[in-house]
Amino acid sequence: MAEANSYAALTKAFSGLGVDENLFISTLGKWNRHQRESYRVSTPGFFREDKRQFQRWDDQHILQLRQEFLRLKDAVVLYTMHPWERDARLFKEALLLQVPKHDVLIEIACTRSSEDLLGARKAYHSLFEHSIEEDIAFHVRSSERKLLVALVSSYRYEGPRVNDDLAKSEAKIFVNAIKNANKKKLIDEDEEIVRILSTRSKLHLKAIYSHYKEITGNFLDEDLECDLTLKQVVQCLCIPKAYFSKILIASLRLDVDESAKDSVTRVIVSRADDDDMQQIKEEFQSKYGTTLAEKIAEVANGSYKDFLLTIIAKSE
Repeated sequence: MAEANSYAALTKAFSGLGVDENLFISTLGKWNRHQRESYRVSTPGFFREDKRQFQRWDDQHILQLRQEFLRLKDAVVLYTMHPWERDARLFKEALLLQVPKHDVLIEIACTRSSEDLLGARKAYHSLFEHSIEEDIAFHVRSSERKLLVALVSSYRYEGPRVNDDLAKSEAKIFVNAIKNANKKKLIDEDEEIVRILSTRSKLHLKAIYSHYKEITGNFLDEDLECDLTLKQVVQCLCIPKAYFSKILIASLRLDVDESAKDSVTRVIVSRADDDDMQQIKEEFQSKYGTTLAEKIAEVANGSYKDFLLTIIAKSE
């Protein structure tokens, strides 16, 4: 029983987000050759029997483990960066992928204050000697390019004033654009939609969001299921705490890909100093019936887990 418990604990330490360094030292470090062989034989998910009669690591799992050992380092480096540099580097990493990650570009462009977005654009100049706008225009070849360039270029009004009549009329523009999307052109190519999303204040956009619900009976993002980019833009601008909660619950699992795992670090580290971290935690608990801390403790391991829990506790 004790041996089986040790095997189960070690398997968990090799799984999930991060690794449990202390368990490797206290358990694995004390095992002799025969105990290690017994573990390999009893863990076919990590090891397989080679035709030359030895148990070999699964190659894919070796790559995964290397990434998990680096996860704490990456989180610490991101957390220590100036926020402008962090966002600039996240922009760049998202663009250099074979398929650019629009969600990262959208998160930063739509949830930062006007000054912080401008700061990230300045940092991008310093770090890469390009503008973020020209790099998006070069790397993004899809129909979303015009919208993404407009979003990162934005410097929104952040005062309290909202013209409610104008917001209502612009909600009707969304109603018509969505209704006619298949008849005319893609919604994200509609110049009026791009103008509204990239220039209006967030309070104004939240008023549009409310009026759209009054007119149609549906939430605006729900009616954008066919256009994931626009849906993410609307959620990040109008309901960011719900958006980030959804990203976290989808990523805090054992069966997700590397990109999803990276989202945990990105969201928690990049939101740690924002007022919305407490709102994200409250939304997460309300929507999923468990606290963010409990979910992290369930899935993450070792020092990486401890680091994340320490960060999110600051907002309490």
